[in-house]
Amino acid sequence: MAGINLKVQIEINGQFVQAGHITGSSYSDAVFSYDESYITSLSAHAISLSLPLSKKDFDADATKTFFDGLLPEGFTRQCVADSIHASSDDYISILRELGSECLGAIQIIDEDKPSIKTGYTPLTIEEIKELAKEGASKSAEIVVKSHLSLTGASGKVGLYYNQASGKWYKPQGLAPSTHIVKQSHVRYKNIILNEQLCLLAARKLGIEIPESFILQAQAGKVNDEDVLFATRRFDRDSDNDSRKIDGLKTPYRLHQEDFAQALGIKSSDKYEKAGQGYLKRMFDLLQKYSSNPIEDSLKLMRRTVYNCIIGNTDNHIKNSSLIYSKDLSSIRLAPFYDVVCTKIYESSTDEMSVSINSKQNVYQITRDDLEQEAKICGLGSKIAMKIYDELHNGIQKALLDSADELSKIGFTEAQAMAEKILGYVKK
Repeated sequence: MAGINLKVQIEINGQFVQAGHITGSSYSDAVFSYDESYITSLSAHAISLSLPLSKKDFDADATKTFFDGLLPEGFTRQCVADSIHASSDDYISILRELGSECLGAIQIIDEDKPSIKTGYTPLTIEEIKELAKEGASKSAEIVVKSHLSLTGASGKVGLYYNQASGKWYKPQGLAPSTHIVKQSHVRYKNIILNEQLCLLAARKLGIEIPESFILQAQAGKVNDEDVLFATRRFDRDSDNDSRKIDGLKTPYRLHQEDFAQALGIKSSDKYEKAGQGYLKRMFDLLQKYSSNPIEDSLKLMRRTVYNCIIGNTDNHIKNSSLIYSKDLSSIRLAPFYDVVCTKIYESSTDEMSVSINSKQNVYQITRDDLEQEAKICGLGSKIAMKIYDELHNGIQKALLDSADELSKIGFTEAQAMAEKILGYVKK
């Protein structure tokens, strides 16, 4: 590989600003540094809480932790790496390929690489069917062709949805997407229905969630191979000043980072090991940096309790994020996402991804443990227990009402799914 010199840009108030560079001889020694002109500008804000404004280079570990955290994991990552003849460990080469449209407002530019035409290509129903049928392999193909980077281990793509016409488009080049679309996981039956049900129930219980819906590749077909899950990106927004590309109104980018990036924790360490105290570190971060730390701390506690009640053991720290304002001047807790009852699947783990009062086995975590964890995290125990009782007392109605809504639009297995989840819910 030739020497590395990648421009790092960030969108502020709808305009890209050059924040710094990634330089080095290979992915093993690449370092990030802010440009002095950026540091001294009035609009300067750190691109990550783990990379505070500084004139010094950040070391290779800190650089990799943040920027590798922008990239997909697992099978999709391997597919991308194979397509560009790179190692899956070579995050720089993958970043070169996918950095045009990352999560949040970051953009990676390689000036030695030919530019890609910016625009939107209509997505046919046949391609939607393929995406549902082929799963991660098809989504990886679209990721490579459109140069879009989305984190996570499951096959997912960023697409543009025109709500007025109901049409979908593949973004190309620098064109932003509006929705994240993923296929059903082949190992877990009806997991898309599971996720939508858990999200709708969460909203009924006062938890902020992104807008989402189940996309049927064929009308009337609700089997796993025929459906996709679409989530409106909360890191994309638009207003009257939004520009158009190919006649479509494009959103501006809002910066976000997940808690692993913000805390300087590698993606490979997103699942807590004994004694690491991830949850307290998340609460401490909110207390220090959130524009409304009290409200966001209560929101995070509400989600923590909800995960325990419904049996979502995949509640790792990359499944919680911070969202920045358009000018980067304020930070809030992002909406709740990637929420499923994992415990209805026999192959799922009993271990929560973050510990609660030093316990991780979901069957051993009690109301008292949640109360103690609230104290550890600096919350009043009375408030925490009020949250627990509200969620525990309301979960049955929330799930059944949500299942009824889904049944009315054709998802006939929703009631059975709700009953399965309620079969797990702690008494």
